[in-house]
Amino acid sequence: MSNRSQLANAIRVLTMDAIQIPNSGHPGAPMGMADIAEVLYNDFMKHNPTNPDWADRDRFIMSNGHGSMLPYSVLHLTGYDLSIDDLKSFRKLHSKTPGHPEYGYAPGIETTTGPLGQGLTNAVGFALAEKVMGAQFNEDGHKIVDHNTYVFLGDGCLMEGISQEAISLAGSFGLGKLICFYDDNNISIDGNVDGWFIDNTPKRFKACNWQVQSVDGHNPKEIKKAIKKAKKSKKPSLICCKTVIGKGAPNKGGGHHVHGEALGHDEIAATREHLGWDSAPFEIPDAVYAGWDAKEAGSAAEATWNDKFAAYEAAFPEKAAEFTRRMAGELPADFEANAQKVIADTNAAAESPATRVASKGALNGFAPLLPEFLGGSADLSPSNNTFNNQSVRINDDHGSKKMDFAGNYISYGVREFGMSAIMNGVTLHGGLMPYGATFLMFSEYARNSLRMAALMKIRTLFVYTHDSIGLGEDGPTHQCVEQIPTLRMIPNMAVWRPCDTVETVVAWKDAIQNDKRPSTLIFSRQNLPFQTRDEATIANVAKGGYILKDTDGTPDVIVIATGSEVHLAMEAAEASDKKVRVVSMPSVEVFEAQEDEYKASVLPAAVTARIAVEAAIMDGWWKYVGTNGKVIGMTTFGESAPAPELFKHFGITTEAVSKAINDIA
Repeated sequence: MSNRSQLANAIRVLTMDAIQIPNSGHPGAPMGMADIAEVLYNDFMKHNPTNPDWADRDRFIMSNGHGSMLPYSVLHLTGYDLSIDDLKSFRKLHSKTPGHPEYGYAPGIETTTGPLGQGLTNAVGFALAEKVMGAQFNEDGHKIVDHNTYVFLGDGCLMEGISQEAISLAGSFGLGKLICFYDDNNISIDGNVDGWFIDNTPKRFKACNWQVQSVDGHNPKEIKKAIKKAKKSKKPSLICCKTVIGKGAPNKGGGHHVHGEALGHDEIAATREHLGWDSAPFEIPDAVYAGWDAKEAGSAAEATWNDKFAAYEAAFPEKAAEFTRRMAGELPADFEANAQKVIADTNAAAESPATRVASKGALNGFAPLLPEFLGGSADLSPSNNTFNNQSVRINDDHGSKKMDFAGNYISYGVREFGMSAIMNGVTLHGGLMPYGATFLMFSEYARNSLRMAALMKIRTLFVYTHDSIGLGEDGPTHQCVEQIPTLRMIPNMAVWRPCDTVETVVAWKDAIQNDKRPSTLIFSRQNLPFQTRDEATIANVAKGGYILKDTDGTPDVIVIATGSEVHLAMEAAEASDKKVRVVSMPSVEVFEAQEDEYKASVLPAAVTARIAVEAAIMDGWWKYVGTNGKVIGMTTFGESAPAPELFKHFGITTEAVSKAINDIA
C-alpha cells in the first residue's frame, strides 16, 4: 500500500467507524472521494488548523453535505480542534459533528450544506467575494487577498436547478479561483442515475465558460495534475472525477446502498482486510497523523501572509485598517451617529413615496457610510430601486464583457435562488455586506436560501418589493398574500414591512446592525403617506412595534397595522369618536424580542378590543387580537385590476377599519 493510499484510507476507516455508532449516515461519498481530498489537502490546500479564521485561507465546501464525514475526518487529521471523541459523537445531540456540516459547530466548516446545490452556489459567493475584495484592496506588489475556493459536489447537486444558476453566473464572472470536483459515481439513493440523469456534464459546464477536465478520481497523479492546471485557469474549473462510491468496501462499494446506509460490522471488517488496515476503530497510526498534520505548514503560511500584510499596512495604513475592520465584521465607529442623522434627515423631509423608493433613499444615506455594501438585483433594479447613488456595476449592463470587480453592484439576471445562495456565500467569506432584491412573490424561488441564512445566523439582507395586491394589474400570480406571514415563521429571520420613509430607514439600520440574523426588507409599489412622529416615537420604531397614535386614558380599541395598511388605521382612528390607539408593527419579530414590560405598554392586556389590518393572509394576527378581536386582510388570492379597486374589492379600506372599530369598541 502506497503512503498516499494509506492517508486516504484514514478517511475511509474514520468514516465507516463513525457512521456505524449511530447506525446512520452516508459513507459512500467520503469513501469514494477520499483520494481527491488527500491530494487536495496535502498538496494544495492553504489553511491553518490553529487559526481556522485566517483571512486569506483557501475555502473548502462539501456541497454534497451528506458526505459530512469527509470534512470531519480531514479536519481531525490535519489538526483542527476536532477530536476523536467528536468523531465518535457523529450525529449525536449537541456534538460538533452533526449529520450534515453545520456552520458554527466545528472549526473549519465554512457553510452549512445539505440541501443539494446550495453549497456549490455558496462557493460562487465565496469566490466572488475573494475577487471583489482583491480588486478593492490589493495593490501592486501587495497582494493580500489571494486564495482559492474548492468544492466537492455530486450528481444530486447538479440535478438541482440552482446549480445551473450558479455555474452560469460563475462563468459570466470568470471566477478562476473556483475549483470544483465532481464525484462522478453514477449512484444516488434510488440507484444508478443513468435512468434520470443523462446530462452531458462536461459540455454543460464548457457552455457556461468553465474549464473542464476529466480524471480517474482514485489516481493521485491525475488529480494533482488537474488541480495544477485548474489553478492556472482564468475560468472556473470543473474536474470530473470518475469514482467508485464506497471505495474500499468489497461487497457494498459501487452500489446504491452504500450511499446512505451504515456498512454494518461484517462489511467494516471486510473493508479493513481489503484495505490492509490493521488498526482498531478510531486508532490512527502515528505515521498517518504525521502525513496529514497541517499545523506547522499552516502556521508558516499564515506567518508569511502576516509579513505581507505588515508591509501592506506600512504602505497603505488606511486601507489595511479598513480591511481589518471589514473582515472582522465590524461597522465603522461613527456608523450609529451618522445613521441617526440619516433618520433625522428623512423625518425632516416628510416625503410620501412608495416604500421601495424610500428604500433607495435609505440606501443613498447608508451607502456612503458602508463601503462593504455589495448590492444587486435579480433583473429588477429599476423596479426594486436597489441601484443607488454609490452603486458601481461589476457586470456592465450595456453589452460589455468588461467586469469591474472593484465595483459594488451585481446584475444577477433572473436567478432569485442563485442570487440568494451566492449572497450567503459572500456573507460567510467576510469583508462584504450583500443585499439583493426581487419582487416579494419570487422569494418563493429563493426560500430555501433564506432559511439557510437564518439557520446559520448570518447577516444577509434580502430586499423584496411589490408586496401585496397593491401591485395591481399584474394579477394574482404576482400579488403576494401568503409570503409575509410565512416569512415570519422562519426562526431567526427579521421581517420588516415599513409604512413610510422613516420606518424604511429604521428597518435598513436594524438589518445592517444585527450580525446574528438575516433580514427581509419588504416594500410597497404604491405611494404611502408620511406619518408624523415626535423624537420618542421615532426611537420606538426600532423596537418593531410602537404606538403611532394614542389617546387620553385607556383606549377603547387598539388597531395594529403594518406597511401600506397603517395609513388606513390612522385615517379610521382620526375619524372615530372612540378612543383609538394605533400601533404600527413593521417587524413582529423585533417587537417580540423586546422586554415584556415594553410589549405590555404597547398592547396592554386590559384592552381586549383589538383589530389587526394587513393585506395578507390573516392567520398570524390572531395571537395579538384574541378570539374577540377582528382581523382585516386576505383569505384568497388576488385579482388583476388597479390597486385602489382591489383594496375596495377585498374590503381592506378605511371604511372597513372604521366599521370594525364601531363593532367591537
